[in-house]
This record gives sequence, structure tokens and C-alpha cells, in this order.
Amino acid sequence: MDRRGSTTREGFAVLGVAIRREPWIFTLSTLGSLLFGALTVADAWVLGWSTDHVVVPAFENGEIGNGKLLTVLGLFLGVAILRAVGIVARRLGAGVMQYRMQAHTRRAVTRQYLSLPMEWHQRHPTGQLLSNANSDVEAAWGPIAPLPMAVGTLAMMVIAIAQMFFADLVLAIVGLLVFPAVIAANLAYQRLASPLMTRAQQLRAEVSEIAHESFDGALVVKTLGREGEEMARFAARATELRDVNIRAGRVRAAFDPALAALPSLGVLVVLAVGVDRVLSGATDAGSVVTVAYLLTIVSFPIRSIGWLLGEFPRSVVGFRRVSAVLEATGEMQYGDRAVAPSDGGARLELEHLGYSYDADQEVLADVTFGVEPGRTVALVGATASGKSTLTTLMTRLVDPDRGRILLDGTDLRELARGELAGTVAIVPQTAFLFDDTVRGNVTLGADVSDEEVWAALRDAQADGFVAALPDGLDTRLGERGTSLSGGQRQRISLARALVRRPRLMILDDATSAVDPEVEARILQALRAKGTGATLVVVAYRKATIGLADEVVHLEDGRIADRGTHLELLARSPSYAHLVNAYEQTEPVEEGSLAGETQ
Repeated sequence: MDRRGSTTREGFAVLGVAIRREPWIFTLSTLGSLLFGALTVADAWVLGWSTDHVVVPAFENGEIGNGKLLTVLGLFLGVAILRAVGIVARRLGAGVMQYRMQAHTRRAVTRQYLSLPMEWHQRHPTGQLLSNANSDVEAAWGPIAPLPMAVGTLAMMVIAIAQMFFADLVLAIVGLLVFPAVIAANLAYQRLASPLMTRAQQLRAEVSEIAHESFDGALVVKTLGREGEEMARFAARATELRDVNIRAGRVRAAFDPALAALPSLGVLVVLAVGVDRVLSGATDAGSVVTVAYLLTIVSFPIRSIGWLLGEFPRSVVGFRRVSAVLEATGEMQYGDRAVAPSDGGARLELEHLGYSYDADQEVLADVTFGVEPGRTVALVGATASGKSTLTTLMTRLVDPDRGRILLDGTDLRELARGELAGTVAIVPQTAFLFDDTVRGNVTLGADVSDEEVWAALRDAQADGFVAALPDGLDTRLGERGTSLSGGQRQRISLARALVRRPRLMILDDATSAVDPEVEARILQALRAKGTGATLVVVAYRKATIGLADEVVHLEDGRIADRGTHLELLARSPSYAHLVNAYEQTEPVEEGSLAGETQ
């Protein structure tokens, strides 16, 4: 009982947020609902007046005057038109208010997703994030639709009850005896339905999470023959969601007829008592008709309020889940400094960097080195030595726990929002392409000419296979670029970075899916024909490492040694063992198997 009361209070609090944000639209829809309620009650007065002044005299005199007939017709038509205006205003206002709140919340959630650091995203499944921005937002503002109607019908109920007492005190008391039964039925419905609706909303998010994970990992699922297990995992949640929804539907199916029948029983009782009172001369027929009709009206407000309360469990759950995102901490703070304009490469300095994913897992410790403008540094290390973590720190996807990173002498945390993206570009090992054309994937909406696109493609050694595509730059690549090989996707991703002419490029094993000859041509092009950008390359192959001006050898998150490739080979057995092991176990390239065009 306490939990239900808490849900009701929270539900009204959620509605308060919407009303404060959209007061004028709420006022419009509420006025429309009040007009509808008042005119619905006016129908009862018109019906009673017509009974006393037209219907009963017609039985007594055997004729109906044209004037009275036109008056009755005019009254009913006027009430119907005004009531229709109220319905339009109520529904239009409620719809606009609901969709505006959904759009506002989705934008707020998206802005929060973009502002939160990668470490926050890594702790939350993608399916859950999609659910937060979609089904949770819709659920949070679900009660807005019945809200104006509930407010208007509540006013209608007050007016109708007052008119019932004005028409006949005894019949009003008899008719209102049905209220306790209707209220009890609504309370029972809320108690049974609320937990089911809450669980259903939670299961919707879980189903979304499992589905997204299965689609995202389709390659693993299919190649390892896990279709059956994934189907069973999805089916378990989907079946539970189905069963919960069915139970909620059964509850509603049981109570809806009861809620509809109770007022009808009250009308029968009022008519029975009313006939007796008319025969005894205690009242007139018009009053009986008025009270009976009003009794059918006052049951609707209670049911409409029940519909509103019925939306609260889903709304509260959705709002809590959305609020958890909007209130999440860890938003990156930015300064107000700009990167000094320059045509050459950027100077990169790392000073005593330390980073941990948790208290027991130190990934980087006291990492210090610098890269002079236009120079190339290769990061070499075994798996889990901290190479990829360093690339995320250098692009400020996350901030270090200790130390700082300087770009041309400025701490990355002091740069204004957007400044770093205009100077630094990263090309990850796993290239992501959009379901767009080659041009769209390279430019990503930037104002870049086709000549510049082709130049970037040439430097990335991608111009040959792009020219061979059916529509050249206008060829659509499919979702995630599935129409291309791994090496081709990497080169499109590289061209995407090059076309922006960055002053610092970070390649996180970005050419691993192409053969060594193509990789050498790419790196030579970056050094010889590029913009003079500073390069930081996570490398494994000797050919790639040999092109670097300096090598930074990482072991267990620390710098084990620095120097040229040949110097480290001569003096560091662990380094020599590592690069020789990579060379000996290098797999067959995907590009050569796919027969990709070089």
C-alpha cells in the first residue's frame, strides 16, 4: 500500500515537470477538457428541459409546436458543436504536450550521452541506452495523454453532482451510493495492475538489450553456432514479457466490465426510486431523467482518473531510468582556450600519466614521453600493456587519473569544446562505417570538395578500389560497410581522418587488415605527401615500426624503453622477442583472401 501511494505521488510529480515546462499548452488542453465536461453536463439539462417542456406536453396535448422543436434542435446542436471544439482542443493540446516532452527529453538524453565520458558508456549496455532514449521516454510521459481529460472530467463530475442535488436531493443521494463501489473497484484494479505494468516496463528494456546484443554480435553468433542459445535467451525474456502483459490484460478485462456495470446498476435503482417519487408527486419526470443521465456521466470521470493512475507505474519506472542518465556524473569539463593555428604538426607531451579502470586494475603508471611536431612515434607492447588506453587518453575520450597531456603546451582539459576534434584525429583498429555513400562516410557532413576526398583516398591507398565500385563516391556501403573487406573499411576510415587535415594523427593498429606492402605505402604517403602531421602509431609489424622515428616500448602499463627500432632490438631482449614473435605469427591477411583491389 505504501509503495502504491509512493508511485502515485511520484506520478503526479512527473506530471508536474511536464506542466511547468509546457504551461500554455497544458492550459489550452485543460480549458478544452473543461468545455467538454461542462457541455456534457449541459446535455443532461437540455435533455431534462426537453422532457418537461416538449416530450411530456406532446403526450398531453398530442402535438409539438414548431418553435419548441426548433429550440430543442438548436440546443442539442449548439451543445454538440461546442463539445466537439472542447474535444479537439483537449486532444490536440495533450498530443502536442506529450510529443514535445518526449522530444525534449530525448534531446536531453542524447546531449547527456555525448557529454558523458567513454568510461561511463563502457559500464552501460548499448541496448539499455537505446531503451532509455526510446521506450523509457515514451513511458515517462504516457500519463500526459489522459491528464487533461482527467482534469476536465473531474470538473464535470463536480458540476454534475451539484446539478443532481439541484434536480432532486433524494435521487442524488440514491445515485451517489454507487460511488463507493466504483472507487473500491478502481483501487483494487490499481493494486493488481500496477506491479504487472512496472515489471512489463522493465522487461521491455531487457528484451531490447538482448536483441541489440544479438544483432551486434551476429558474426560471433553465426560462426560459433550460437543461434539456438541466443534464441533461447531472447525467448525467455520475450515469453516473460508476454505472460506479464497477458496477466495485466486479464486484470483489465475483469475490471472494465465491472466498472461499466456499476453505474448502470445505479441508474436502474434511480429509475426505480424515481418512478415511485413521480407517482407520489414528490418530483417530476424531467428531474428523474436528468439525475439518471447525470449518473451515467459521473462514472466516466472516475474511470478517466483510473486511466491516469494506471499509467503512473510505467511512467515512474521510465522517468527513474531516464533521470538516472540525466543525473549521471562524470561529464567532461572544458576550458576556454583555443589551439594555436599552425600549418605543421602538433607537439604532444605526456607527463606522468596514470590511469585505472578500478582500484585494483592499474592500466598505466607514470607514462612520460613527448613527440616533436611532424615526427612519428610507434607504440609497441604486448596485449594489455596499455596501448589502446593511451590512444583514448590522447584523444580525451577519457581523462587520466594522474598527470596530464599537453598539445602544443596546453593541457587538453583547458581546451574549449570542439578544439581538440579540429586538431586531432584517431583511426581505430575496428573501422566503423555508416550506411551511406563513400563520400558521406569520408566527409561525415563536412564541407569538403570531391577533389579533397579523392586526395585523401589516394593517401589512404583507397582510390583504386573506390574507383572500381559501381557508382564511385556515390556507392552506398551498407550497414557498417559490410559490402567492403576489412582492409577496405580501414582505408576508408583512414581517409575520413586525412580529409580533415589533422595536425596530430593517432593510428590504433589502423592498418592491421591490409597487407604489409599496402601498409608501407600508406605510412610513406602520410610522411611524404601528407600535411606534416605528427603521427602516433600503435604498431606490431617490423615494417611499420621501422618507419617510425622513435619507438616507445610499453610493458604492464609502464615505459620499458625508448629509442629507434634498431636500438631497441640491440639492447632490449624483451622487445626483440615481442616484435619477432609478432612477425612469426602474423596471420594471412583478410584483404588477400577477399581479393581486394589495391
